[in-house]
Amino acid sequence: MSGRARMAVCAAAATLMASCALLPLVDPATWFLQAAVLLVIQTAVGAAARRVPLARPLTVAAQSVVTLLLLTLVFAREQAPAGLIPGPEAFGRFADLLQQGTDDVSRYAIPAPLSDGIRLLLIGGVLLIGLAVDALAVTFRNAAPAGLPLLALYSVAAGLSDGAADWLWFLIAAVGYLTMLLAESRERLSQWGRVFGGTPRTPGGEPGAVAPVRTGRRIGAVALGAALVVPLALPAMNGGLLDGAGTGVGAGTGGGGTISAVNPLVSLRDSLNVDEDRQVLSLRTETSNLSNLYLRIVSLDDFDGTTWKPSRRDIVGVPDEFPTPQGLAPDVRRAEVRTRIAASDGYAQDWLPMPYPPSRVDIEGNWRYEPLGMTLVGDHGQNTRGVQYTVTSLDVQPTARQLADAPAPPPALRREFTEVPDSLPSVVSRTAREVTDGAANPYEQAVRLQEYFALNGGFEYDTEVDVGSGSQGIARFLRDKQGFCVHFSFAMASMARTLGIPARVAVGFAPGTPQADGTVSVGLRDAHAWPELYFEGVGWTRFEPTPNRGTTPTYTVPEIPGSSLPELPEQSRPTAEAPSAEPSASSSCSAQQKRLQECGAALPVDLGGTDDEGRPWWQTAAWVALGVAAVALLLLPMLWRLRRRSVRLASPLHAPSGAARVPTPRGRDRGEGRTDGIEVEALPGEAERRAAEVAAGHTLAVWRELTDTAWDYGILPDDALTPRKAAARIVRLGQLDEAAAGAVHRVAGSVEQVLFAPRAQAATGLAAEVRTVRTALRSRAGRRTRMRAVLAPRSARRALWDVTDRWTAVRARWAGRWAALLRRPSGQQTG
Repeated sequence: MSGRARMAVCAAAATLMASCALLPLVDPATWFLQAAVLLVIQTAVGAAARRVPLARPLTVAAQSVVTLLLLTLVFAREQAPAGLIPGPEAFGRFADLLQQGTDDVSRYAIPAPLSDGIRLLLIGGVLLIGLAVDALAVTFRNAAPAGLPLLALYSVAAGLSDGAADWLWFLIAAVGYLTMLLAESRERLSQWGRVFGGTPRTPGGEPGAVAPVRTGRRIGAVALGAALVVPLALPAMNGGLLDGAGTGVGAGTGGGGTISAVNPLVSLRDSLNVDEDRQVLSLRTETSNLSNLYLRIVSLDDFDGTTWKPSRRDIVGVPDEFPTPQGLAPDVRRAEVRTRIAASDGYAQDWLPMPYPPSRVDIEGNWRYEPLGMTLVGDHGQNTRGVQYTVTSLDVQPTARQLADAPAPPPALRREFTEVPDSLPSVVSRTAREVTDGAANPYEQAVRLQEYFALNGGFEYDTEVDVGSGSQGIARFLRDKQGFCVHFSFAMASMARTLGIPARVAVGFAPGTPQADGTVSVGLRDAHAWPELYFEGVGWTRFEPTPNRGTTPTYTVPEIPGSSLPELPEQSRPTAEAPSAEPSASSSCSAQQKRLQECGAALPVDLGGTDDEGRPWWQTAAWVALGVAAVALLLLPMLWRLRRRSVRLASPLHAPSGAARVPTPRGRDRGEGRTDGIEVEALPGEAERRAAEVAAGHTLAVWRELTDTAWDYGILPDDALTPRKAAARIVRLGQLDEAAAGAVHRVAGSVEQVLFAPRAQAATGLAAEVRTVRTALRSRAGRRTRMRAVLAPRSARRALWDVTDRWTAVRARWAGRWAALLRRPSGQQTG
């Protein structure tokens, strides 16, 4: 293996070793194997391009193109012609996945599920870093700066992860970087590491790479020291993957596993503030009382003083019948309700919205059940997009007396759900005690908290208020008394916990809007959060502290003196939203659609794609042009070879007899249509000299065509041989018959005449000799060799050589021009 090839292997290995730091962030880690395979292909393309050799920018460009093709094959093959060539739809798919990945990063905590968007971010990022490392370390022969992209990759992973094995990932990344440094050549290492090399050991010696291993260690120490410092300097980030581990949703495994759920509060305020409401769910239900039909997504039971989030829970397969909700006694009145729900294609949520508490769910797909919260979560990328399902739930109807007489909750449940952090401001517990002063039991305390927020506390509902962050968020809300459902539910649940009442926060949708056709439309603006408090004998019970949202539960109207809650108005939708005699349009209907009367009913939810009949002509033309370009690209080697053969074998101009003495070639021939590096001695007559040049150029072009034809059929050229020996080699390896062998030797003899004879004689009929040889080689080759010689000829590599030569010439010409500009004018005196 050559030194450049070893360097490429070390660069790829260093990239993969640094990428190991990303493994704890996502579960499962199957993306790593995909990234490794694609990185190997990317590295192989770079090695092949350097072996041609291509110019350095062309090598990087070739790797970039192949990387794009690989990503298209993996992520957008259904949107790409032939599953490989990226087009407008493929780039649209990439944009969607990148947006999805960005959203997932902000929504999930570590370890996040391996969604397609996150997988594209991971694999694409690794390939991008790998390309940068390969370009710096191998193509441009400067390994030490290649540590910067590796440092960036490790720093991102280290800034997000807080696991106990971070030191291991750092060690692996460090070993990969140092191995790449030590694999670099001694001369290149000394150029970058001169400032680290110190003084020479021998007197009078020049500083340089006298000890590349020692210099590499010094360079590595500086870079790795920076890797330790950079993560500490990164700004603090909150939310989704940027939270600590243990708070996100992981994809389940089969019938079990764990989840540490998504925090759905990230986009709740954005949903409430949309300019135009959009329907996300449509449902039909058996109940006649829609005021209690809250669709619960997930419960947030882990309170760290800053925010509420789901705890890590075990998940199992979805049971046929759900168990009785925790704490629900047989004497509490309940009714069974069936609800048919259809999610729109634009609503993709990992958690399944359901009335609480559910007793049975009929749904297709990969779903898992979390027993404590009685919720369903998607597994292996499953979400709610376009799903239809039926939920059988219980409409629990406790009385105020049953809640007031509830016994103490189990000690274990009380400890878990009344825990508050030390960082919680004291004003929270102090306000809770002041509001509930004189209450006889936890139920009366809960009712007074609800009354304080919803009625007599002076609070205003405002969705424009920032959610706030930090331990002072709830304290600011209690002071400013402005917020929306997140503030009200967080504050009431926190205050209930300080009073010893088990509490958590539920997130989902408030009751939707009834439609004239009997369905209920649930839109983005119905997104809601509310507190759930636990009472033994009843279980987790909904309260509604947010003014002008949802409905006040009937069981929170106690028969106790001094309570003003009986006067609380029903906080359902205003009468203006009552169903009309005409079918209502979907809330996702735009103003333009309303004017055109194109709005349909809420059910069934079907947002399928459009057909191709309405596709604009320019889009069809673009696809046709793209297809033609793809075919032309695949046929480009064949087309170039046919053109080159035609030029080489074209008949030269007839020239008068004359002599031309041509010295030996200098360097490798790559061009055509010229004398291939042959210098023709000047003749007495200009016309005679030009004729000799044309004859010599034609002879050498025909010889090049003969050797390239043999190359196409598997006989590699050997420029070190004389024409006579090269001809004998072609005859022997090609197993040519007598006629074809004579043709090869006649062409070789003409070349010798041009190169070495004092007065070269122009030969005729050389093009026919080449055609004879080509026919003979084709007749002895197999079918696969013949097809390759036509469709993918080996000698087409000379086209890349031509591009490289032209690039070198252009660069040299511009370098000369810049040198001339910078050169001091003649006659200028130095001071």
